[in-house]
Amino acid sequence: PACPIGPRRIAELFHRLMTDVLGYDDYLAQGGDWGGAISSWLGFDHAPACRGIHLNIMTMRAAGELKEPAERAWAEKFAREQASEEGYRVQQATKPQTLSYAMMDSPVGVAAWIIEKFQSWSDTDGDNLESAHHKDRLLTNIMVYLVTRTFNTASWIYYGRQEEGGRLLSPDGKRVEVPTGCALFPAEFLAWPPRSYVNRVYNVTHWTELPRGGHFPAMEEPDMLTQDIRKFARTLRHQDFVEEKT
Repeated sequence: PACPIGPRRIAELFHRLMTDVLGYDDYLAQGGDWGGAISSWLGFDHAPACRGIHLNIMTMRAAGELKEPAERAWAEKFAREQASEEGYRVQQATKPQTLSYAMMDSPVGVAAWIIEKFQSWSDTDGDNLESAHHKDRLLTNIMVYLVTRTFNTASWIYYGRQEEGGRLLSPDGKRVEVPTGCALFPAEFLAWPPRSYVNRVYNVTHWTELPRGGHFPAMEEPDMLTQDIRKFARTLRHQDFVEEKT
């Protein structure tokens, strides 16, 4: 893009790609990390074409006060844990171009910036990063930013989200009403809220707590993630069958 855009705008572009360009009448969306926010906006803004969403992260927030003691306990713990992880997010959401000029000419800098996240956010065996990620795959991830020279535009989404209003889904308390599947991996650094809170943001119809995996399940536990996505999709297919019969 010529300037920063956020996940809601990206969701609009994805919707146009699926419907206007590729010609689909409907589709499902799945996401972790930024894909979780984009999928949320697809479900919120683009139903019924978006038939359902599957998330392995919860980045969106509900309007209003926390209602349950468990929700308040989660929020306090979340704030403490994120205090040591917030630096990169603040930098990329406020001064992304300053960081970009430093990184574009420094392969070592890009490697350090990215590998630190994989080290902190993955479900590793102790400090052994390669217990979760093969070194070749990590280097490939780094090279995508360097070879395409897109470290700058990749960081713009943080700025774009700030311009769109941050994590809040709806000021008036509306939620994503399309069926929503949630896959909870235990080492996700953005810890999931209690289900009572999640239900205020999404129409949760599928909930799975997985035995292992962190922030990058598509890389760490691809089979486990794929199986859960398919399981969720089958519930929608069954729902369609029941509706046709009735």
